[in-house]
Parts: sequence; C-alpha cells; structure tokens
Amino acid sequence: MAKSYQINMTSGSVLKKMLLFSLPLMASGVLQLLFNAVDVIVVGQFAGDNSMGAVGSTSSLINLLTNLFVGISVGVNVVAARAHGAGDTKTMQDVVHTSVLLSLICGVILCVVGYIFSPEILKMMKATENQFPLAVKYLRIYFLGTPALMVYNFGSAILRAVGDTKRPLYFLFTAGIVNVILNLVFVIIFKMDVEGVAIATVVSQCISAALTVICLIREREEIHLELKKLRINLRILGKIAAVGLPAGLQGMIFSLSNVVIQSSVNLFGDAVVSGNSAASSIEGFIYMAMNTFYQAAISFTGQNVGAKKYYRVKKILLCAQLCVIGTGVILGWGAFFAGRPLLSIYSSSPEVIDAGLNRLSIIATTYAFCGMMDVMVGMLRGLGSSVIPMIVSLCGACGLRILWLATVFQIPEYHNTFTVYISYPISWAITFAAHVVTYIIIYRKIKKKNREFFSEKKS
Repeated sequence: MAKSYQINMTSGSVLKKMLLFSLPLMASGVLQLLFNAVDVIVVGQFAGDNSMGAVGSTSSLINLLTNLFVGISVGVNVVAARAHGAGDTKTMQDVVHTSVLLSLICGVILCVVGYIFSPEILKMMKATENQFPLAVKYLRIYFLGTPALMVYNFGSAILRAVGDTKRPLYFLFTAGIVNVILNLVFVIIFKMDVEGVAIATVVSQCISAALTVICLIREREEIHLELKKLRINLRILGKIAAVGLPAGLQGMIFSLSNVVIQSSVNLFGDAVVSGNSAASSIEGFIYMAMNTFYQAAISFTGQNVGAKKYYRVKKILLCAQLCVIGTGVILGWGAFFAGRPLLSIYSSSPEVIDAGLNRLSIIATTYAFCGMMDVMVGMLRGLGSSVIPMIVSLCGACGLRILWLATVFQIPEYHNTFTVYISYPISWAITFAAHVVTYIIIYRKIKKKNREFFSEKKS
C-alpha cells in the first residue's frame, strides 16, 4: 500500500495520529449517513410526510438485520490490526481473502432474510397504516443491495486496520454524489417515490463496494486481494468470530431495543413518527462522528497489542475519550440549538418539526454519554475482550431500556414521548460506568501477565 495512506499507530503522538485517522473516517461515516438522510429529505420534500416517515422509520429495522454482520467486520478490523502491528504478512493475507468471501456470504444471507421477513417485522413494529406499504417497498429494494454493503464494510475494515481511512472516504464520496443525483432524478423527474430512493441507494452501495475491491486488487503488499485465492481459512474465521460475533450480537440486540422504542413512538401518530425520523436522522450524524473514536480505539489498541506496546493503551483511552466528549457536546448541543432550521430541511409541517425538536432536546444534548460508552467498548475489544463488554452493554443499555418501557412507560401519567426518549441517556450513563469498572479489571489482569511490556523504557 502506498505509504501516504498508512498511519503507524504504534509510535509517535497518539492524539495527532488519532485525529489523522479519525477525521477521514468521520467524513466517510457522514457520507454513508447521507445515503439515508438524502432519501428522507427528498421524499419528505417531494413525495410527502408519509413517505418520509416510511423511509425514516425503517432505519431501526435495517440496523436490526445488518448489525450482526457489521459487527463481524469489527472482528476483521481487530484481527487485521493485530497482524499488521506484529508484521505478520501471511496472517494478513489470510484475513483479506477470508474476509472478502465472508462478506459476500453474509450479504447474500442478509438479502434473503431482509426481503422475506421485512413485512412481518414491520407489522410487529406497529407501522402506521399509511406508511406500511411504502416502508415494505423501500426495504425490499434496499436489501437487494446488502451484498455490496457488506463487501464495502469488510473491505474498509481491512483498510482501517492498516491506518488507511482516506481511500474509503474517496469511495464513499463518489458513491454519495451518484446517490444524490439519482435520488433527484428518480423522485422528481420519474415520480418513483420510495422506490426511487431505494434504487439510488443500492446503486451507490454497489459503486462503493466495487471501488473497494478494485483498491484491494491493485495493492501489492500485505492487503493485496487475488479473487482466485478467495477461501475461508477456519483459523482466521475463528479469530474473527471470537471478536465479531459478540460485537454483532450486541449491535443486533441494541437495534432490537431501538425497534421496541420505535414501536412505542409509533403509538403517537404519523406526525410524531415523521418528526422522530427526522430528528433521528440528524442525530445519526452526531453518532457517526463520535463512532469514529470507537473505531480508532479498536484499531489503535489492536495494533499496539499486536506490537506488544501495552504502555500506550492508557494514552489511547485518554485521547479517545477527550475527543469523543468534545465531539458529542459540540455537535449534540449544536444540533439542538439549530434544531428548527435543520428539521425544516426534512419537513415544512410545524407538527413534525415540533415533534423532532422534542426528541433533539433530550437525546442530542446528552449524546456524549453514548460516545463515552462506545469508546470503552472499543478499548475492551482492542484488548481482545468482546464477550464481557457485550454482556455489560446488553444488560445495561438494552435490558434497562426494555424494562423502562415495560414498567415506567406503562404508567398513564408517564405514557408520553419524554419517557421514551429519556431512557437513552439514563442507559448510556449507567452502562458507561459499568464498562469503566470492567476495563479496570481486565487491564489489571493483562498488566499482571505482560508486565514487561507496560514500561516504555523496556519496550
């Protein structure tokens, strides 16, 4: 790989290199979110609030079905980062070829499951009568593109592991431009409604996947891809699964709790559903910006563990937390103060805007807690622990939210959207505290076993 794309995470300033790593990744995440945001904006402005609500309300279901496989790509990132940090080219080659084939298999499975079961899950979510048929159309087309989506996610995980976050940004920028143009053409000119934005999204996903594969094929170093060598290496698959499956299950069950919350929001009518969808779309940009430091925590910790430079782990944690807190506070409160004009991009309806502003006032302003929680999870996964943070997250965040909705929300005087939304910051804060305790315990155990590698002078 060209040296200009590499970031050596095992030496030099952690903060400087983390920012160099994270900023392109942040831009990539924002562009990826634009795929869905542009869908919501275009249909909201040119097809109506019901179409906007139908597209926006599918995000929790899409995440539910895709997060298992996206989580597996976290395993790819960790295994590849460790191999790169250790200078193990043979293992790296096995990771590349196993991962690309695995991404295709995951994508096909997801395509079939999503296409067949989307209508039934939407019914379970109590999708409104006006939005249900539109949501089904959007989802079924969207899931046809999931093989490409998985190829991009797994391929970019390999690139991130060696410090390359620039080229995935270039690929997404190209695909994003195509997505915007096709959205406008299909919806405004051809009047295709939700089908048009779904087709545009699938085309853009195929473009980003193709560019990622071409990039790996053209490499002449450790991440070079040869299509004829695609095969599943069971040893590598086991390592990927050890980290990726717990991460995927956590993401999937997190999304399940969000589906339960979406079902609760659906009880308050079309305007609230549409406002919730618009606000959720805005919050997605904040989350994606913060999530880059979760990714940085995984890659930086993974490379340094592979290089046995354990003494840098505390520096990585401190820098990641400072960055994610600053990002969450600035963007979260910025979104709240600019909420009305931002929401008006999605809809001109006063009822929809008020409903969206209600959500932003509670969730966006406290979003930093979510980022802090995720960074702790990233540190733990980079250290090689994936099952324990999964259990802590599921009990602390998902379990608490579902319990909250099953108890407090059922009390008549608390049966409102405020009660639904406040479950987020409460669960983030509690789960963050639990992860801190978990990290301290695991860090001390690792230090006890590898004490000679915790001294910078000795290393």
